[in-house]
Amino acid sequence: MRRGESAPPVPPGPPEETAMEKIDASFFPAEREAELDVVGTSVQRADARGHVTGRTQFYEDVSFPGMLHLKMVRSTRHHALISNLDVAPAMQVPGVVRVLTHKDVPNNWYTILKLIGVEPDDEPVLPEDRVLFMGEQICAVLAETPQAALEGARRVVVDYEDLPAVFDVEEAMTSTPFKKQGTNYFVYEGHNCRRIRFGDVDKAFAEADHIIEHRYESSPIEHAPTETSGCIAKPEGNGRVTVYSNTQALYFTLDNMALILGVPFNKLRLVGGTVGGGFGGKVDVMVEPIAALGAMLTNRPVKYAYSRAEEMQVSSPRAAERIYIKDGVMKDGRIVARKVTLYVDAGAYCRHSTYGTTKAAAHMPGPYTIPNVHVDAYCVYTNRTPSSAMRGFGVTIGDFALESQMDQVARFLGMDPMQLRLINAYRDGDMKAHRKKVEGAALVEVIQAAAKQTGHSLPPQFASMSSLKQEAGHGQA
Repeated sequence: MRRGESAPPVPPGPPEETAMEKIDASFFPAEREAELDVVGTSVQRADARGHVTGRTQFYEDVSFPGMLHLKMVRSTRHHALISNLDVAPAMQVPGVVRVLTHKDVPNNWYTILKLIGVEPDDEPVLPEDRVLFMGEQICAVLAETPQAALEGARRVVVDYEDLPAVFDVEEAMTSTPFKKQGTNYFVYEGHNCRRIRFGDVDKAFAEADHIIEHRYESSPIEHAPTETSGCIAKPEGNGRVTVYSNTQALYFTLDNMALILGVPFNKLRLVGGTVGGGFGGKVDVMVEPIAALGAMLTNRPVKYAYSRAEEMQVSSPRAAERIYIKDGVMKDGRIVARKVTLYVDAGAYCRHSTYGTTKAAAHMPGPYTIPNVHVDAYCVYTNRTPSSAMRGFGVTIGDFALESQMDQVARFLGMDPMQLRLINAYRDGDMKAHRKKVEGAALVEVIQAAAKQTGHSLPPQFASMSSLKQEAGHGQA
């Protein structure tokens, strides 16, 4: 280094490991006897090295000679009868090999949750005489190249007779049914909603010091994974079909495929497990059955991958929800009654929404001991894109509404929101509204820890509360 020159910058050293909050093991010591040592420590992901070095294999890294490409003709209507479907022009496109319609599907009607006894079958793999949402797949074009398949799909002629469309959940409840089962809502054991009845809310409302009610609403939320939904189906010489997929539910997909295709389960093999982003959005069985059917009928490998536009439009989002909460509250902050009316927008078909609605109902009235609870949770069909799973679906939007309501109650009473939650938090031994006894509760301790870490001072009577005992004045079922 010459005189007058500044020293070169010192290269930064290795990043310091982020300090992790120590786990307080004093709670539930009996449950910590097992050798569990991951939570609270920094553990390298098993797949991290493969991801950062580019060695991880995704389904699209597989390719086979003679592979066909599948592109879907999709509905341009929200709700309509299909008066004419002419695929002949597509077959005139050089490179187009075959067009699949509902007539090619062995068992065209299904519902994803039939594996756990949910009925009836309410969704066609390919529609027979009508479409119920914009973007619904109508027929599949198989071609030698993606470009030929796209051109073939553009040439297919579809004539429609438009029908009224409904997009609002409450309007759908009273509109003319557009579903073949005769209702615009899922029927739970003979009821038009999933119900919870606990105590006497009407009596409690009459005796409450205050009635506080609000409406909460969310829109559909798209997962937007980096890797779009897709698969490659390859026929094997032994009569089996191997499907390379980015599904989040391999066995679930295999079983549904077998039922749709009318083949024994052991005739299908799924390869996957590596997902380029899913968040629940890749548990629906949409691309695999039609790709496998194409492979079986042409005896050639078939690739079916959503474009980015398709992923954003037709992959199942988190369901939109509308939630009404009415609380009966005493001056001291005790919530003595809660009535919840909840609408889950399933979109045009059932998929996972019936299960999500049941979860939503069971989650009410939140982690609070409220002696009188009334819940009506509706799974409603509209002419929107069908919704499905997304991280905590059935609970996440409900939590948003419940905790917003708790803040509204605290604001109305002029009470500290943490103190309000501590007054109503459920404790061990409390009975939940769906008649399950609380075990292993830690909400009180979590609130206390949050208050401590944020510098929020709690009065002694709140700082000394525990989930392991009942305090005087704590609401009982």
